Amino acid sequence: MTSPRIPLSTYRLQFNRGFTFRDAAKLVPYLASLGVSHCYASPYLRARPGSTHGYDIIDHKKLNPEIGSEEDFQVFVTALREHGMGQILDIVPNHMGVMGSDNAWWLDVLENGRASDYAEYFDIDWDPLKDELQGKVLIPMLGDQYGSVLDSGELKLAFDKVMGEFSISYHEHRFPVNPREYPRILARSLERIDQTAEAQREEFLQFQSLISAFSNLPSGSETSPEKKAERMRDKEIHKRRLATLCAQSPEITQYIESNVREFNGKAGDPSSFNELHELIKTQAYRLAYWRVAADDINYRRFFDINDLAGLRMENAAVFEVTHRFVFELLRTGVVDGLRIDHPDGLYDPAQYFRRLQCSLESGKLEENCGSKQLYVVIEKILSGDEQLPKDWPVYGTTGYEFVNLLNGLFVEPTAIGKMDRIYRAFVGHRVNFDNLLYRSKKIVMHTSLASELTVLANLLSRIALANRHTCDFTVNSLREAVSRVVACFPVYRTYISPGHVSETDEAYIEGAVECAQQQSAGNDPSVFEFLRDVLLIRRSTEGQAKSYAQAIADFAMKFQQFTSAVMAKGLEDTSFYRYHRLTSLNEVGGDPRRFGVLPETFYKKMQEQVKVWPHTMLDTSTHDTKRAEDVRARVNVLSEMPIIWRKRVRHWRDLNQNKKVLVADVEAPSRNDEYLLYQTLIGAWPLPGEAETDPPFGKRVQQYMLKAAREAKEKTGWANQNAEYEAALTGFTEAVLASADSQFLQDFIPFQQRVSTLGAFNSLSQTLIKLTAPGVPDIYQGQELWDFSLVDPDNRRPVDYIRRGNILKDFEKWSAKSGSEIKANIKKLVENVIDGRIKLYLTWKALQFRKLNPSLFQEGEFVPLRTHGAKARHVIAYARIHGKSAALVIVPRLFAQLLGETAKTASDPAVWGETRVELPPEVNGRELRNQFTSQAVPSERENDSQFIQVSKALADFPCALLAL
Repeated sequence: MTSPRIPLSTYRLQFNRGFTFRDAAKLVPYLASLGVSHCYASPYLRARPGSTHGYDIIDHKKLNPEIGSEEDFQVFVTALREHGMGQILDIVPNHMGVMGSDNAWWLDVLENGRASDYAEYFDIDWDPLKDELQGKVLIPMLGDQYGSVLDSGELKLAFDKVMGEFSISYHEHRFPVNPREYPRILARSLERIDQTAEAQREEFLQFQSLISAFSNLPSGSETSPEKKAERMRDKEIHKRRLATLCAQSPEITQYIESNVREFNGKAGDPSSFNELHELIKTQAYRLAYWRVAADDINYRRFFDINDLAGLRMENAAVFEVTHRFVFELLRTGVVDGLRIDHPDGLYDPAQYFRRLQCSLESGKLEENCGSKQLYVVIEKILSGDEQLPKDWPVYGTTGYEFVNLLNGLFVEPTAIGKMDRIYRAFVGHRVNFDNLLYRSKKIVMHTSLASELTVLANLLSRIALANRHTCDFTVNSLREAVSRVVACFPVYRTYISPGHVSETDEAYIEGAVECAQQQSAGNDPSVFEFLRDVLLIRRSTEGQAKSYAQAIADFAMKFQQFTSAVMAKGLEDTSFYRYHRLTSLNEVGGDPRRFGVLPETFYKKMQEQVKVWPHTMLDTSTHDTKRAEDVRARVNVLSEMPIIWRKRVRHWRDLNQNKKVLVADVEAPSRNDEYLLYQTLIGAWPLPGEAETDPPFGKRVQQYMLKAAREAKEKTGWANQNAEYEAALTGFTEAVLASADSQFLQDFIPFQQRVSTLGAFNSLSQTLIKLTAPGVPDIYQGQELWDFSLVDPDNRRPVDYIRRGNILKDFEKWSAKSGSEIKANIKKLVENVIDGRIKLYLTWKALQFRKLNPSLFQEGEFVPLRTHGAKARHVIAYARIHGKSAALVIVPRLFAQLLGETAKTASDPAVWGETRVELPPEVNGRELRNQFTSQAVPSERENDSQFIQVSKALADFPCALLAL
């Protein structure tokens, strides 16, 4: 077994047609100079054309041509190798991009139904309760009711004479016609074919023979291997014969094309589309209005996105074919590790992780070798005190729990009551987040994910009907029980499988069932007891058919896939857009009810992490975070000045009251949306003198507020847009930002600039912690300078790497100069903290130090340091120790309270007084030097202990990284 190459640090790059392999290759020298060890690449396998993210993969065997060719990819790989860098690749096992006309597997399923070789690749319910969907896939892609779309002529039958095949087209979408139904088209009005010449008669006989051959194909419902093989072989032979015949006979081609025109009817004459309608009815799919998806869709999706279909990764064949190319990249050393997207969507995540590790090692599909030879981190979101299962063969998560733990250090915990009252007073009512989350999850289940809930209810009903003790449970009662338990679920999902139910997972299910029973007092409790026993796979199967036990296991596994989707949509994409007490806490993996993190809690978590998950990823921003790290750092400041915030936000409300309008006799936008807007402006406001972005800041905020309102699903939504309310919200946002000399902006800007400066110090502190805490620090593209992006797509805007590269070159030049010149330049960085260069400087110096001391950070202990003095609560201090090597980290926190109204920076000695940090025994008597200033920091002894004055550690720089 080979040892994995653990990254020392990573840098996330978002590949798309605007940022290609060639672009990345040009960037590699800059990343290497910055000190990054690994490029962390977004998915770059072939995705849907125009994809900005790469998660809609349509071919797992090829690179995305929009990102570059094989040659372009090799240029990128060569650049990484020449600079001693590696690569981590983000892969997408849960789903594929479907619809359109470019996913060969999906098109094959539509053409052949259950007889397709790929029918079991996708997670399709081929036996739903609706008779009309038996053996079919619902395709909810139409812009209106099916009949209206058909009668308008938008659905068109097409014939490809080169390929010899028919399909139905709808805009950019192509739906293949079942070859067994070709005779409906080919045999229509045969008498019209001219047979006067001998050659024409011969061609006619061949044509008749071909019609019979298509008619005799095995049905698309055939699932026996022999019949499937016969169908798949013969249909292609017959298509080639048809293409050849068309090439030989213009008369037959014209005849077919004439029939196609007749099938396509005439707009305004509904009866002219009858033949096309009858043809569509015979297919292995049902074309439907997109709104039907919420209730009737019978394939698992990525959340509620119709054109992302779930893959059955538990199927060994699916696993093998989807990972073949990725494994080749791993075995040849092109890629060093993987980031696994959305593992909670998988049927059995633990099985998948084992297969990843074992298949790479042995070269064949296994799942029980128990190795961790491949560096794998997973996009697993942990809720509350939830722990990652220690027996999973992964190296940790992508870091959302760290994002929120670290962010909490810069939130004042004692302000929770005041901030709650301010929010309540502004919006005019109390908001209970527990109730809000429960309602949000119920809304999601009964709207966008209703069809998935129906599938579960139907599965559970079949289990109930198979036993005389449970056969009286109705589908409706089971559906309601499932929805209530899911709404009460405290985590994204459990990981139960047949033969494995952990105590933790059992507790989660017991708690959710108990909560659901309380929410539905008066209902028959036995339905919940039945559901609990099924979920825990402890329902007695004595006297039952073998399929009964399998059905129970299947339901329990699919239930787990469902709870994760509901939590994500209900919490992240609904509740977080409805609850705005302090928006910096509304982050993926976060909990707005947890208001601040004490240093002691942070230290304890890091000590646990260094023992159990020392190589987990450490993030402060990702492509999925709701706000960039620097936006959150600013908004956190509000928790330190609740009284001032209350006065300002009330004043702004009064100033902007006249910019609102009435929508259905109600003031718009709502007070809740207005409160979100002010925090958004505080966090995302551009720096003074910053060049206008594309799109401009005002337009970016308008787009964000519109997205936020739709996600909240209160006044408007993605499925049911309220044009009047959206116009009011956009108009209000535009009016608020309209004039630089408005009363609002004259009051807002000075306050925002004060918050911005304090937020900058917050960001520097959190950046240094991320770069030195146990784990692998990741930098999201461009965020080595200040970045005030909002949620996607705002955070995928192009990055100005020329500016960043020039700044880094300046640092490299003056760092080689004399000590006095270095000190003068550092002073300029500190005095101009707002321009962001100081963040890049801190990142560069810390990454360089990591490169020089890899063992210290990959294997070293995490040792909290005691702080003493009046400002001790404002200090985070710890040591990383490995053998005789050690580094000390000292960073300030809660800057608004720390600096007050007078001090400009934490480097002011008067700020700290006698506050000091107690040194660990490993560094006693040894000189310490700050890596940011190259200055020695004196220590002092008292009794048997040695201390550093915080004022001396931070004398010339806002943070300290002290090394022996």
